[in-house]
Amino acid sequence: MTSTTKILNGLIETSIDGEKGFRKAAEDAKGVDLKGLFNERAGECAHAVVELRAEVTRLGGKPEEDGSIAGALHRGWVAVKSSVTSNDDLAVLEEVERGEDSAKKNYSDALAQELPSEVRVLVEKQYQGVLRNHDRIRDLRNAYRAEAK
Repeated sequence: MTSTTKILNGLIETSIDGEKGFRKAAEDAKGVDLKGLFNERAGECAHAVVELRAEVTRLGGKPEEDGSIAGALHRGWVAVKSSVTSNDDLAVLEEVERGEDSAKKNYSDALAQELPSEVRVLVEKQYQGVLRNHDRIRDLRNAYRAEAK
């Protein structure tokens, strides 16, 4: 496996984790608007997985099929925390933001590596989506915190 396919497979894991995390958050959220947002973001993550798998295949590699162990543990933590807080939307947003922090780091780390230009364009495009997701979740979390006071 080349280092490029290894990096892309790591991003596939990240995106699978994101999709599953957003779907779990949509289940746990009370607000219809949040459920819709989380399901929309899950769809974006699923699309990222398709793009990344196609790139790994194009490069002659075998695409990753599953998310990471850390992602599964994070989703478990989201479930525990939201059950303890009665599925409080603020708690769900806080956990989703933590997941997005991880995705930001993983994409940033990937972009710090030497990548072929066509791969870099794809990873950068997806990274911009991760940043938009993160900032939207952060802003919503801040709004929910302000309402809670």
